[in-house]
Amino acid sequence: MFRKLHDPGAQTVTIFIDGRPVPAELGESVAAVLLRQPEAWCRTTPISESPRAPYCMMGVCFECLVEVDGLASVQGCLTPVRNGMRVARQQGPRSLSA
Repeated sequence: MFRKLHDPGAQTVTIFIDGRPVPAELGESVAAVLLRQPEAWCRTTPISESPRAPYCMMGVCFECLVEVDGLASVQGCLTPVRNGMRVARQQGPRSLSA
């Protein structure tokens, strides 16, 4: 959907989206990286399981919820990438553990 307009050069880090290595620029948000992927969605809705993608990019809409390093419902638009970060798209309702 989107592409970077410049080469990040030495600022490039690698994150893993659903286990797949993806290059990212240090300091950009997880949501920005997701929007550059062929499948730009980051979660599915709990009821209809329709895919949702980052929308407001400023922490208001909560459409960018993802799992980051095993922690669910993290706002991807407010989370800067770091090298080795593991991101998983959330699918369906979030399970609750006691």
